[in-house]
Amino acid sequence: MPTGSKRRHVFISHHHQDDAKVTELTNLLAGSGHDIRNSSVRLKPENQRRMDEKRVSDATIARILRMKISWAGTVVVLIGKDTHTRPWVNWEIDKANEQGKRIVGVYLRGGTEADIPPSLAKYSSTIVKWNTASIMGAIDGSNTFQTPAGALRSSSPGDTYKC
Repeated sequence: MPTGSKRRHVFISHHHQDDAKVTELTNLLAGSGHDIRNSSVRLKPENQRRMDEKRVSDATIARILRMKISWAGTVVVLIGKDTHTRPWVNWEIDKANEQGKRIVGVYLRGGTEADIPPSLAKYSSTIVKWNTASIMGAIDGSNTFQTPAGALRSSSPGDTYKC
């Protein structure tokens, strides 16, 4: 860990199809010496089976997610091709906003501005491309908005949706 590096507690909101990207993100940041603690829900095969069999109620899922979001200082949202279609991702972003959390969007490779979940467009603190410097800057307070390629945007994506 680099001198002066501090531990950051994050909740990584993602479409479970992109679960491997959560590991890639934490490995990317750890490989650069950053101490990232992730509280997101990961569906191991036995948990996925319980979900598929409807043995876990939405109320239970919501309670667990609220606790995990509450623990985190920042909520990082992975933006992939289907993220914007996931109701739980939008719910997590809404709850993070209610709790006053910093909300950071990170484009996965192949993610586009059209893939930004509606709640992220509305509440994001920043949205950045997939690279260590951009992601850590966003977690640590930079309010830069980027395109998936890393070009600077003049405003948040939500500003483009105003009527």
